[in-house]
Amino acid sequence: MPHFVLPTDRAEDPVESMPGISRYGVKNLVERVLADADLGIRAVLLFGTPEDGKKDERGTPASSPSSAVARAVEALKQRAGDEIVVITDVCLCAYTSHGHCGVLRDGKVINDETLPLLKDIALAHAGAGADVVAPSDMMDGRVAAIRKGLDEANYEDVGILSYAAKYASAYYGPFRDAAESTPSTGDRKAYQMDPANVREAIREAHLDEQEGADMLMVKPALAYLDVIRAVRQETRLPLATYNVSGEYSAVKAAAARGWLDEATVVRENLVGMTRAGADLIITYHSREALERGWL
Repeated sequence: MPHFVLPTDRAEDPVESMPGISRYGVKNLVERVLADADLGIRAVLLFGTPEDGKKDERGTPASSPSSAVARAVEALKQRAGDEIVVITDVCLCAYTSHGHCGVLRDGKVINDETLPLLKDIALAHAGAGADVVAPSDMMDGRVAAIRKGLDEANYEDVGILSYAAKYASAYYGPFRDAAESTPSTGDRKAYQMDPANVREAIREAHLDEQEGADMLMVKPALAYLDVIRAVRQETRLPLATYNVSGEYSAVKAAAARGWLDEATVVRENLVGMTRAGADLIITYHSREALERGWL
């Protein structure tokens, strides 16, 4: 289950464009995750937001040991131990003043200068107790940089879930509202993948596996079932897919108008992702699907 973490102790802020989803302060998040665990949700993916006015050109708050994500990881591990698998997003976009996923110079993201910053975020999350770090930035070489940094810091047991194939998709809109990560200028097409290109997904999956990824991801899911299938046929690593915010919100909006049966559509979508080859599905439908007996 994905969660958005606010830099406060107590808060619950509904995301208008994602009905049923809220951003939580750290203490509220812990309570929400523990309640979800009773339903059978035993893994979470955490995304953070910085304090107001704290964003900068290099996304410095992302690697702070007192960031919202680091505090949430520590609090979850203190309460739940190994009963909850805690995965953390590793990226700069929510923390940079320009909203891009790397160091920006003259309107261009500088790949190699970004890698040490991503490594530092992963180390901060590992130090807080994260089980898995999930780099979503799409910089070349970031898996190798993070794996090397983790191993040198004696975090060999911390896994890497790599966003191997993250497409430059219009389906991310509601997420960017929730995470406050919309680019202030330009777009992310220079480093996220072209929706028309499946061969690059296979190439990136191979590279990430060689660099030390423990799991791979294809994102989004529904428009990319063929990519999931293609990557599945190329690797023996566990393969995840992300049923993203726009996919979720489209179903919620149609269901609210009576245009489709929500339970049936959610089941059909999740079965389709599994049939395509996904071993793991990250979806905002998790809680409601279990609470209402859709699965």
